[in-house]
Amino acid sequence: MRTFLQKGSQENITINYNLTNQIRTRFQKELKMIFKRIQLDENVPEAYLDIYVADPTNKFTRKAILVIPGGGYGCVCSDREGEPIAMAFMPYGYNAFVLHYSVKENGRYFPSQLIQASLAMKHIRDNAEEYGIDKDKVFAVGFSAGGHLCASLGTMWHRKEIYDAVDMPFAYNRPTGIMPIYPVINGTEEWAHNGSFYNLLGTKEPTEEQLIECSIEKNVDEHAVPAFIMHTSNDQLVNVRNALALASAYAALGKTFELHVYPDSPHGPALGNKITSQAHKYWENPEIAKWVAQAAAWAESIE
Repeated sequence: MRTFLQKGSQENITINYNLTNQIRTRFQKELKMIFKRIQLDENVPEAYLDIYVADPTNKFTRKAILVIPGGGYGCVCSDREGEPIAMAFMPYGYNAFVLHYSVKENGRYFPSQLIQASLAMKHIRDNAEEYGIDKDKVFAVGFSAGGHLCASLGTMWHRKEIYDAVDMPFAYNRPTGIMPIYPVINGTEEWAHNGSFYNLLGTKEPTEEQLIECSIEKNVDEHAVPAFIMHTSNDQLVNVRNALALASAYAALGKTFELHVYPDSPHGPALGNKITSQAHKYWENPEIAKWVAQAAAWAESIE
């Protein structure tokens, strides 16, 4: 490719380039929106947060949402269940924090991921003023295996192993509420998503005790935080009985929850629209696409 410059055009290009830089510099000074990546543990390179903080609005304090993508504890699907989810919640008054956490190939197993999610909660609350958020309104949303980690955080935030690893006040990592979306929950039944638990525990032959320790519904007690649960009835990968088991455990103890089961979508619709469908029509569903608005409305009722 050849470029032809008329006499004097190079000078014009230089002037325009300098002007563009001046405008960009001024714009950056005026704009206070933040995007940055921070390491959660210097010894765990795969554990980090991508942070999305909107330009401040006068007399309005945002909530925070910790976004936990899925991937069966074998990868982190942040392309569909990370940044797009963060962007979807921001119009509802949230600043968003996407968690990248240890998976099978990193050789770190349960409860490492729960500790990393707790470190994320600590970072968010430690920096609430900088991020313009209410530290008492920090929610978590997670998808599939990320839904398992989200639900773990909402039900096991009080575990001793966390506080042995993280120097913070008790309950500092406790989310205000959780949103497990088509979540992996149970590890002991015939319909369990075995692969997630094999990856989480680092073995294809976990003991019954290990599986019970990681099965969310078996660990729901007085510490469980309010939950917004979403699933689809014909999910062939992560059975809807996972969501029903979690809801049943909450109901048995009189814990606050809201459950939405949609009739038709394969596993992993994410936002349920073109943004996350990757041109697959089966992941586009206008009813499922309402879940973010429904979750945001639910969160308004949670104290």
